[in-house]
Amino acid sequence: MNTESEQPDDATTQDANPQPATKQPRDAAYWARYTERMTVLNVPEGATNRNVEGRRALSPLQGFGKLWQKTYKVRLEGADVSPQEVIRIWKQDFPKFWGATTMGNRFYAPIGGLTPGEVVLINADTPGGGKMSTGIMVMYADDESFTFMTPQGHPFSGWVTFSAYEAGGATVAQAQVLIRPNDPLYEVAMPLGLGRSEDKIWLRTLEALSRHFGVDAPIEMKATVVDRKLQWSQARNIWHNVILRTVVYTMWAPTRRVRELVGRRIPRYRV
Repeated sequence: MNTESEQPDDATTQDANPQPATKQPRDAAYWARYTERMTVLNVPEGATNRNVEGRRALSPLQGFGKLWQKTYKVRLEGADVSPQEVIRIWKQDFPKFWGATTMGNRFYAPIGGLTPGEVVLINADTPGGGKMSTGIMVMYADDESFTFMTPQGHPFSGWVTFSAYEAGGATVAQAQVLIRPNDPLYEVAMPLGLGRSEDKIWLRTLEALSRHFGVDAPIEMKATVVDRKLQWSQARNIWHNVILRTVVYTMWAPTRRVRELVGRRIPRYRV
């Protein structure tokens, strides 16, 4: 007689006590995966990746200045186009519509398109002649909207969301920002022209988009200060300020050039 008790094998135990599967949210595929630092996988020809690689993406909570919400929208009255088609074309040809292009800036769209998690480089000429490098990360993208998130050093901390929807028998295209100036220098620059430059970018963007669909309509804009408090705990953001870093980099350019020339002329010997 066998007195040893029979133990069920692992498979039997698993079948008897099934583990609940981890359910993913329905929209999980539309969100960028969490990452501590931005990673630029491919640097397009002509682009400068100086203040993007390794930087953290910042929400409005991590900025310094007043919290602004600005909404820009245009009714595509008379255009036979759905919200989904507007967003498809907007994502596909974003550099073509981007209003900052006329201000000397360059938006280097990734080869794979504006998909969740992609990091985009943005280069601009500064008044001092340097090439300012910044960028954005695509935080969210689906058939009716997509959202950018800014990195450390960018003039603003926050989100820019582009969307389209139906209202009153017409499709409406909209850009909405929720941002804080990133550091004390940018906060000071807001009333001196930084805020107006930001407005021009998105107003021109919607003008270009509406023209693409054969619409000549006024752009509506609404700006609200959501929080007037300055977040002094975030004043240290100035360390990553892309304008200051560009100025310093440009000033040291002759020194770097001399070092390169000297390094080439000094012979190296093996011991």
